[in-house]
Amino acid sequence: MVMRLFGRRGTIIAEGLKIVGSVTAEGLVEVCGHIEGDLHCTSLFVSPKASISGGIEADRVVVNGRVEGPIRGGEVVLKSRAHVVGDIQHQSLAIEAGAYFDGRSVRSPQSNVRQQPPERLSVKLRREAVSSGREPASASAA
Repeated sequence: MVMRLFGRRGTIIAEGLKIVGSVTAEGLVEVCGHIEGDLHCTSLFVSPKASISGGIEADRVVVNGRVEGPIRGGEVVLKSRAHVVGDIQHQSLAIEAGAYFDGRSVRSPQSNVRQQPPERLSVKLRREAVSSGREPASASAA
């Protein structure tokens, strides 16, 4: 299913796999397991049973699982089973019925994804939100 969405092969973080630390990958990343740390890739699909606690930066992001942290992407789609707590910076954002989103949405007119992964993405995006007068979303939302 993911291959049809993005049209190319990529990396799969399988169900039952937990990664603690930052992840950087080229191309598509499909997360079925759990990541505690920042994720930087070209395209990302978060499956319904997956969770990410940290910042995400990708050109295309499709979330159908759990994300706690800021998302910076070109095209961002929150599917019906998505549960996102964190701010989203995007060029386009689609939210399906049933998706849960607690945070702020900020549209950027041009690509806001960096070519190189920034250090401590989640901290940097939170700092940017505070310096621009926006309070980041609380990760303790119910």
